[in-house]
Amino acid sequence: MEDTTSTSSQIIGTINEIFENLFSSIDSSLYQILDNLTFIDSNILNDKYFENIFGTSASNGILLICNSFLIGFLLYFIIKYFTSNFTLAQIENPGQFVLKIIIFGICMNSSYFIIEQILTINSNISLAIKSIGEDLFNQNISFANLIENINSNLNISNDSLNVFSIDGLIKGTLTMSLLNLVTVYSLRYIMVKIFVLLTPFSILSLSMEKTSWIFKLWFKNLLSLLLIQSIVSIVLLLLFSIDYNDSNLTTKFVYIGGIYALIKANSFIKDFMMGAGM
Repeated sequence: MEDTTSTSSQIIGTINEIFENLFSSIDSSLYQILDNLTFIDSNILNDKYFENIFGTSASNGILLICNSFLIGFLLYFIIKYFTSNFTLAQIENPGQFVLKIIIFGICMNSSYFIIEQILTINSNISLAIKSIGEDLFNQNISFANLIENINSNLNISNDSLNVFSIDGLIKGTLTMSLLNLVTVYSLRYIMVKIFVLLTPFSILSLSMEKTSWIFKLWFKNLLSLLLIQSIVSIVLLLLFSIDYNDSNLTTKFVYIGGIYALIKANSFIKDFMMGAGM
């Protein structure tokens, strides 16, 4: 009987040690990455290869392709204008079309500056939200600090984790959820870069009535991707604002609810924008 109990204790101890090492590795390296992936600013543009793809002037990169499309749109309108005399098809006023080509052509070639300002404004909004928490709670509102609070409030240290306890199960659930967050926000990071690269095409699409829907679709998706980090800032602010001194079971599950809200933030934003008719 004693041998059985000893074997069971050894197995449980080994399992706990494995999870201790896993959680410790994740805590020490992953959450700083999560902060960098989530809170995007104009620094996302400061990459030599990315700048070369986007185009540093009208004669290279995506800007070169868009300027070629601009000339193509102009030729298309000229041909359509002359053939309309034979087909009697209604076309846009030439003066209005030329004005739009000029305005949106300039905006397209300035799209790097435009998207840089959009990213900066969005970043400043999330920073302003986080600064409120920093002033109120004297803590840096971030995922890195959040995990420290979780470990502290769950009374977890490197040598006290028991995955078969309530605290251990909650800790495991939170860690797996945060790993899911890394995947979700890594995908978002890539999608933001893709939509940034599409900025010149989207602005150019406004020069023709038949293609203006491209800009609306681009703007809606980019806005939903960028607004996520403001929602994340608000959720983190709420998680830091709750008093966990009692460390009861209810407040511990609030952490899980908060992490779930962060995972579902993208869906919340999309539903909100659809409800707003955007």
